[in-house]
Amino acid sequence: MAAAAEPGARAWLGGGSPRAGSPNSSPDLGSRGRARPGPGSGLGAGPERTGAKPSGPAALGHSFRKVMLTKPTFCHLCSDFIWGLAGFLCDVCNFMSHERCLKHVKTPCTGLAPSLVRVPVAHCFGSRGLYRRKFCSVCRKCLEAPALRCEVCELHVHPDCVPFACSDCRECQRDGHRDHDARRHHWREGNLPPGARCEVCRKACGSSDVLAGLRCQWCGVQAHTVCSAALAPECTFGRLRTLVLPPACVRLLSRNFSKMHCFRVSESAAPEPGEGDSVDGSASGGPGREAQAPESGKQTLKVFDGSDAVQRNHFRVITATRLARSEEVLEAALRAYYITGDPRNFELQALPTPGQAGDAGALRKAGSGGTLEEDGGRGPASREAAPEAWVIRALPRTEEVLKVYPAWLKVAVAYVSIRVTPQSTARAVVLEVLPLLGLQAEGAESFQLVEVLMGSRHVQRTVLEDGELLLHRLRDIRQASLWQMGQTRFYVAERRAAVPRVSLFVGGLPPGLSHPEYGSLLDEAVATKAGLATLSHVYSSQGAVVLDVTCFAEAERLYMLVRDTAVHGRPLTALVLPEVLHTRLPPDCRPLLVFVNPKSGGLKGRDLLCSFRKLLNPHQVFELTNGGPLPGFHVFSQVPCFRVLVCGGDGTVGWVLAALEEMRPRLACPEPAVAILPLGTGNDLGRVLRWGAGYSGEDPLSVLASVDEADAVLMDRWTILLDAHEAGGAENSLADVEPPRIVQMSNYCGIGIDAELSLDFHQAREEEPGKFTSRFHNKGVYLRAGLQKISQSRGLHKEIRLQVEQHEVELPSIEGLIFINIPSWGSGADLWGSDNDSRFEKPRMDDGLLEVVGVTGVMHMGQVQSGLRSGIRIAQGAYFRVTLLKATPVQVDGEPWVQAPGHIIISAVGPKVHMLRKAKQKPRKAGTPKEA
Repeated sequence: MAAAAEPGARAWLGGGSPRAGSPNSSPDLGSRGRARPGPGSGLGAGPERTGAKPSGPAALGHSFRKVMLTKPTFCHLCSDFIWGLAGFLCDVCNFMSHERCLKHVKTPCTGLAPSLVRVPVAHCFGSRGLYRRKFCSVCRKCLEAPALRCEVCELHVHPDCVPFACSDCRECQRDGHRDHDARRHHWREGNLPPGARCEVCRKACGSSDVLAGLRCQWCGVQAHTVCSAALAPECTFGRLRTLVLPPACVRLLSRNFSKMHCFRVSESAAPEPGEGDSVDGSASGGPGREAQAPESGKQTLKVFDGSDAVQRNHFRVITATRLARSEEVLEAALRAYYITGDPRNFELQALPTPGQAGDAGALRKAGSGGTLEEDGGRGPASREAAPEAWVIRALPRTEEVLKVYPAWLKVAVAYVSIRVTPQSTARAVVLEVLPLLGLQAEGAESFQLVEVLMGSRHVQRTVLEDGELLLHRLRDIRQASLWQMGQTRFYVAERRAAVPRVSLFVGGLPPGLSHPEYGSLLDEAVATKAGLATLSHVYSSQGAVVLDVTCFAEAERLYMLVRDTAVHGRPLTALVLPEVLHTRLPPDCRPLLVFVNPKSGGLKGRDLLCSFRKLLNPHQVFELTNGGPLPGFHVFSQVPCFRVLVCGGDGTVGWVLAALEEMRPRLACPEPAVAILPLGTGNDLGRVLRWGAGYSGEDPLSVLASVDEADAVLMDRWTILLDAHEAGGAENSLADVEPPRIVQMSNYCGIGIDAELSLDFHQAREEEPGKFTSRFHNKGVYLRAGLQKISQSRGLHKEIRLQVEQHEVELPSIEGLIFINIPSWGSGADLWGSDNDSRFEKPRMDDGLLEVVGVTGVMHMGQVQSGLRSGIRIAQGAYFRVTLLKATPVQVDGEPWVQAPGHIIISAVGPKVHMLRKAKQKPRKAGTPKEA
C-alpha cells in the first residue's frame, strides 16, 4: 500500500517507446526455450548459450541475452556495428546493444512502455503508404511493405503492429478538465532526417540502418538517447514557437470522437488490422513477416491472448520444437504478446475445434512440466491430433496489487499501490487511496474511480459504479485480452459534472437563408433536438452554420448523420471544431493558420498536409477540400493576431482571400497577412512575392521559418460584377440568362484567347484528373491547346466594347484583352513590359490601378512568355466597363468559364489585403578557405 516513485521517475512522456514485434513474427524455440531472432534481424546461428542476462536494464523491462552474430548488425544506441559475441538482444522488443552500451539503455521495453506513458493520447493513423528507409517503432524492423504513419507524430508501424503501439501521441489540446503544466519534450525514437546532428555532442545521431536517436515532436531538437539527459526537460517549441498554436490554448471535448475526426483527417476505406474475416495473425504483413513453413522437427502454433482475439481470429504464430516443454511454449507465447508477468501466473488452454465446442472437456491445459507431445499423448497418431491453437489464460487470483493514479490532482506521487481482495469495491478503493495521496481532508463523495483503456487508436474512459467489485473487473478484462489488461489504468478523479460543449460545422447548405430557415432545414434533414443543439453562428453567404451541442451522444449522432445527408442534391459537410482560448496565448505568439489544397501539386499537397500537422499543432492545419477555408477562419475568429499560409495555386489563393474578405468583419484580427506556398501551374502571385515558381520538395521546416521572417506588403483586390443579358439575336445569346454575380480578383482577368486556352485545360483536367499531377505535364497540355488554335482568328476587338473611367477606348486588332494587377502573367511573363512610357504610371500591385494589355493571338502570347515581346499597352485606370456582344471565354485568376453577352464592371474591392513577401536571403560573409 506504499506510494510509488516520485513524479520525476514516472514519465516516459510518450517519447518513442519501442515496442515488440509484429503479430506475425514467429519466436523460434530452441532446446532451452530462448527466442531466436526472426528474419531480417541480422543475426546468425542463434544465441550464445551463456544465459547471461544483465541486471542493469531490467528496470526498463528488457530481457537481454548474449547472442552470437555471424554478420554485422547495428547497435540501437550508438548505431555502430556489432560483431561476434559483443551483442545483447532483448527477447521481447528486438533491442540490440553492445555490452558497453547496456548501462546507457533508457528506452523501455514493450511490456513496460504503456505503464510509463504520462498522459495517454491515442494516435491518428492515416492511409497506408510506402515509407522507404523507415523503421517500425514497435518491432524495430524496416518498413519494406506499405505501412501506417501517425498524422500527428513520427510513429511508423506495420499494419499488424498497430494493436501493440501504446497511446503515446502528442497532446495537442486540453480535454476540458486539466490545466497543462510546463510543456516538456515529447521524444520519439528513430526515423530522424538525414544528416541529423545531436544537440549536445554535435555528432550524427540519426541512422538509416537502425532505429536510433531521439527527436522532440514539438521543438524538433535531436539527440542521442544518452545525450538527451543533458538537455533541459522543458520544451520551448524551438524555431517555430511564434507560429505554433500552444496546446494549452486549445480546448476540445473529444469524447466519442476519434483523432481522425478531431484533426479532420480523411479516413481510409481500407480495412484496419484485426477487422474483417480475412485478417488474422498469419495473413497480413510484409515480406519476412508471414508465418513460414517450420523446419524439420518443429511445429507452428497459433496463440490467442483472450476471448476477443478468438472471436476476431486475430492470433500470433510461434514456432516450437516438437519436444519443447510446456513452460517454454508458455514463455514464448507471453513474449509474443509482450506480457511481462511471471509465467507461473498463466497457463495455456487448447482451443477446441468447432466439433468440440460443446464438449466441456475440450479445453485441455498445458500442464506444468509436460511437453506438447505429452499433452496430446504419445505416439504418431496422438502427435498428429495435438492442437495447433492455444489460448493464454491467467490463473485465478484471490487478491491482487493494483496501481491507482491521481487524475490531474495536485499530489506529490505518480501512483499508489493497494491490495485488492474479493470484497474490494470501487468505493472502498477510493477511500483507501485518498489518505495515501494526502487528500484525507477532502470529502470522499467528491471522488470516483475511472477505468482508462489506452488503445492505440482511441483512449476510452469508463466511470465505475461505487459497488462494483474490482477483482471481478480485473478478471473479466484478462479473460477478454491479456494485452488489454496491460493497457488498462485506474484513476481517482474528482466528481465534476462535465458540461459538454461540442462545436459542429455544417457546410453545403443552400446559401442566402435566414437563421430560422437554417434551423428548420436542419431539423427536417437530421432532426436536431432543440434542447441539445443550437445554431451559434450562421454564414448565410456560404451556406454554412455552426452548431453548439450540449450532449456527447447527440453530437456524435449529428456528426455521423450530417455526413450521410444531402440537401437539394448537395452532400453536407460535418467537422468537429476546437475552441481556441485566445486569452491564454503568449504575448509574442502569432499562430499560423494553414490551408492546404491536396489536389494541387500532384501528391505534394497531401505530403505537406501531413508535414505541417507534425511541425505545428494539427488544430491549425485545414484541408481545403473538406469544408473550404471557412472552418479555419471561424476557429481563429477570436485570435487577436495571426497569419495565414495558403498551399495551392493562384485559384486556391483567390478562394482563401475571398473567404477572408467575407469573414473580415467577424475577425478579431481583421488584417491577417497571407503567405503562399505555390503548388499550382502558373503561380504568378507566388513569383511576385518571391515564394518561387512552384514548390519542389523544400524542407517544410524551412518554409515555415521563411514565413516567420517574411515582410508584410499591400496588394489591391478588385471586384468584378458579371451582369449578363441578351444583346442581339438568339444566335448570339444564351437560352437562359445568368443572374448577376460578383467575383473577386487578385492577379489578372483575361477575356478572349488566353481564357479560351485556360478553359480547354480546365475541361481536360476535369475529364481525367489523375493525369494532371505535374507542372511539366500541365504546361504540355497548355502548349498543345495553343498549337491547335494558332491559326484561328476571332477578332475580339469587334465583339467587345471597353470604357475606362467613363471614357470609351478604341481597341486595336487583338484576340485577347487582359487586366493585370501584378507584374506576372502566364507563369512569370512580364506582359506590361519594362519600357518607360510617359502616358502611364509605373505599375505597382498596391497603387489602386489596373493595367489593360492586349495580345494578337497564340503566337504573340508565346513570344511574351519567351521574353521576346511584351503586350500591347491599352489603358490604365481604377474603373472599367466591358460590354460583351456575344458569349466569350473569361478567366479570373486561372478560373475560366464562358460568359454570356452583357456587361463586366471592374472596380476596387475596398481595403487592400496584407500579403507576406519572402525576405531576400542575406549573402553569406566570406570566410576562410577552411570554413568555406
